[in-house]
Amino acid sequence: MDQTVYFILLLIALCSISECVQHQYYVVNEQKTWYEAQRYCRENYTDLATIDNMNDKNDMNELIKSANVGVVEFVWIGLQRSVHNKWQWSSGEPALYLKWATGQPGGSNECAMMRNGRWETQSCGKSLTFICSSSKANTSLVFVNQTTNWRSAQSHCRQYHIDLVRVRNQNENQEVEKIMNDSNISEVWIGLFRDPWQWSDQSNSSFRYWNTGEPNNAGGIQDRTGVSQQYGSVGRWHDISGKGQFPFVCHEDKLILIKENLTWSEALRYCRQNHVDLVSVHSEEMQRRVTNVVKRASTAAVWLGLHNYCLMNMWLWLSGEIVCYQNWAPGNGTTPENCRLEKKKGAVQSGGDQRWISLPESHKLNFICRNYE
Repeated sequence: MDQTVYFILLLIALCSISECVQHQYYVVNEQKTWYEAQRYCRENYTDLATIDNMNDKNDMNELIKSANVGVVEFVWIGLQRSVHNKWQWSSGEPALYLKWATGQPGGSNECAMMRNGRWETQSCGKSLTFICSSSKANTSLVFVNQTTNWRSAQSHCRQYHIDLVRVRNQNENQEVEKIMNDSNISEVWIGLFRDPWQWSDQSNSSFRYWNTGEPNNAGGIQDRTGVSQQYGSVGRWHDISGKGQFPFVCHEDKLILIKENLTWSEALRYCRQNHVDLVSVHSEEMQRRVTNVVKRASTAAVWLGLHNYCLMNMWLWLSGEIVCYQNWAPGNGTTPENCRLEKKKGAVQSGGDQRWISLPESHKLNFICRNYE
């Protein structure tokens, strides 16, 4: 077999590589208010715990169980009620394209549906059919012909597909509308929602695991989140007053933003001397974690561990993996690079929709190191 063909096949075989968990959780068995717990976590770890998905939730609950916190009602995590209430996609992406019907968004409803190609707010408890995305690139959509509330629709899509559909441009809007017309359905849930709750570390994670009837802001003072340890709702989340004193869970991030302006080679050397390596992004979930980090950068783009292998004119991660999951900005990463002028490296934009771009390696940018093998 030709060596070049063999090499390409070998790289493709590596596309199944799995991601490492990016949050390390720590249970602190001390009774503190939410505000005291937040300060403790920020001083000793990264922040109060952020939960991104069911795996994170299960890992954290097992850790709480093994920590033997005793007879307590709740354990603090980092979710708090804020004054901001912006629209975002279930995947965690900001909603940059909006197609509201006339007079929308209106009222206090927190979830969005589509009707006649336009979006309307609706009570999240209403039962509607829904559309899931079954591919990370949002290119394969699945109509689910059963009615349920928005949160249950989100859970169904995440369990059996990827997530509730996100609609980021006119073409995607027309695709959803076509599915509705073909299915003779007038209303469906889409993955758009607004939520006054945000994580202490400013993560855009949309994952929630509220107990039935929560959050209810009883008395108008319940602005923080505790994981229930009470019989019948163990592991479920409740909104409670931040003044209560309970044990808590901190997390330590495995992605480190370095706000020094270095060339790609200098950034690589820094990460390998002080951490493990420049970060690689093998999945949409990892991209979301990178997005949470880069928004604090002081440069318009941030170096990744992505480089152009000039001999074969292909992009690789530092560890040698081919770029399977892709998040390139238009005009980047898909056309041949002129390596004779200057070698190109990959960076992620710190603003907008955080797409990847190709830049000369001599540019000086912030960068992200990883703290895991």
